[in-house]
Amino acid sequence: MTSISDSKAPAEGTVELVGLAGKPVEAKVKAFGSGKTLCFLHGLVGLNDHWEDSALQLADRRRCVLLELPLLSLRGDDCSITGVTDLTAKFLRNHADTPVSLVGNSFGGHVALRLALDYPELVDSLILAGSSGLIEKTMVRGAQIRPSREWLSEKLEELFYDKCHVREEDLDRAHAELSVRGGARAMVRLSRSARHDHLGDRIKNIQCPVLLVWGKQDVVTPPEAAAQFARDLPDSRMIWLEECGHAPMMEWPEKFAQAMIDFVDERDAATAK
Repeated sequence: MTSISDSKAPAEGTVELVGLAGKPVEAKVKAFGSGKTLCFLHGLVGLNDHWEDSALQLADRRRCVLLELPLLSLRGDDCSITGVTDLTAKFLRNHADTPVSLVGNSFGGHVALRLALDYPELVDSLILAGSSGLIEKTMVRGAQIRPSREWLSEKLEELFYDKCHVREEDLDRAHAELSVRGGARAMVRLSRSARHDHLGDRIKNIQCPVLLVWGKQDVVTPPEAAAQFARDLPDSRMIWLEECGHAPMMEWPEKFAQAMIDFVDERDAATAK
């Protein structure tokens, strides 16, 4: 595929990563724009295209790199918060111009936090939306070996303030992935791994600047989680979005994009001094 970091041209394709389990993992990557790298990390049932409406608005300021790992296909040691963090670190080292700014939602935010803690040399700043790591409601209670489409629909609806954002294509795709042998088990394992990886006082060790963009009606990582992040992160700023749930980039892409633009412009101004 076209170079992710060195070219201004749009790039889309796959990269092969080898994680802790020692087996190849194929990740989908989409890149566009120019400038410093902004890498987007999705949640458990997330996709690259969930970011596009907001990320495209930063293409004149940043090289936006959307990384889509096959989370529900991971097995063994890769199927954990530590395993996904390792895979992402290898992607950044081998395919990105580091240090990068990381944008993470939900599980992806947790991975971004772990990268900032475990591999600080790879991370310039963080933008977090509905990140796990401190307080989160489990989304896998009631999951079966092959969850029903109705169960999954209810779970996806919990992610949004306005349920119209549950897209049929997302429901179809997630149900297909969970119906594959081991898919639901991987979702449960990753969710439990994140809950057991409570970052607690480690948050205070993150020295890079952090932007928190949080939905006031987020029931998965509720407002008290955001408040704790804001209190414990040494260098953070907070933006609340009303009538917004767990996925601000999907419910309010323009507001989410503007928050990111203001943050990266602030970073650029500080660097220029």
